[in-house]
Amino acid sequence: MPPTRIPFFEAFQELPDGSLSPQRPIVVGGTRFGAGVTFTKGVAFGGIDFQLFKGRDLAVIVQADGTLQLIGFYNQ
Repeated sequence: MPPTRIPFFEAFQELPDGSLSPQRPIVVGGTRFGAGVTFTKGVAFGGIDFQLFKGRDLAVIVQADGTLQLIGFYNQ
């Protein structure tokens, strides 16, 4: 199944403190993250600091249950 391109903020929400949280389950490098998980600047999950990619489109595979499997980021 080819990846789907989605806007960053379709997968993540920005919280008042500036951290990011998945809007639905997301898989990164084999690790599943769900609601309540926060990603702050300078902290890498699956080798990715999501703050550095904020606003870029994502390449994802949408699994049958709606989970997003992150494949990569688009530059524009």
